[in-house]
Amino acid sequence: MTHPESGLPGRPAERALDERPGGCADPAAGLLLTVAEAVVLAVLLVLLGLRGLARSHAPIDSGAPSPAGAGAETDWVPTVAFGVLALTVAALAAMLLRDRWYWAGGIQVLVAVALCAVTLASVSRADGPALPGPAPTWNSPPCRSGGDSDECARSGG
Repeated sequence: MTHPESGLPGRPAERALDERPGGCADPAAGLLLTVAEAVVLAVLLVLLGLRGLARSHAPIDSGAPSPAGAGAETDWVPTVAFGVLALTVAALAAMLLRDRWYWAGGIQVLVAVALCAVTLASVSRADGPALPGPAPTWNSPPCRSGGDSDECARSGG
C-alpha cells in the first residue's frame, strides 16, 4: 500500500507545470517588452532615416553608362532590419507561450504580426520603374464646325 505523503511518481512535476506567474506579472511583462521593442523600433527608424538621407545626398557615379531602363538599386536594408526584428519578437513570443506566460506571449504575437506587416510594407516601397498609365482607347476626330472643343463635344462630332 502506498502512503499518502509519498505521492505518485511524476505528481510534483505536474503540479509545477500548473503554476503560472501570478498577479500582474504576466501582463506587466508583456507591456514592458512592448515598450522596449517600441524603443528599439524608434532607434531603428531613426538609423534607417539617416541612412536614407545619406544615400539621397551621395554623389552620383557617372563614370559608367547605365543600361537603358535601369533605375536605382533596390535598398533591402530596411526590409532585412524589420524582418530580423519581427523574427526576434516571434521567437520571444514562442518562448513566452511555451513557458505559460499567456498575456505576455499574446502581446508579443500581436507585435510580431505588426512587425511582419511593416516588413511587407517596406518590400512594397522598393524603388522600381513606374508603371505606365493606360493607353487611350478612343481618339476623337477633329472638330470641323469651327467652334471650340466644348461645342464639338456637345454635337457628338
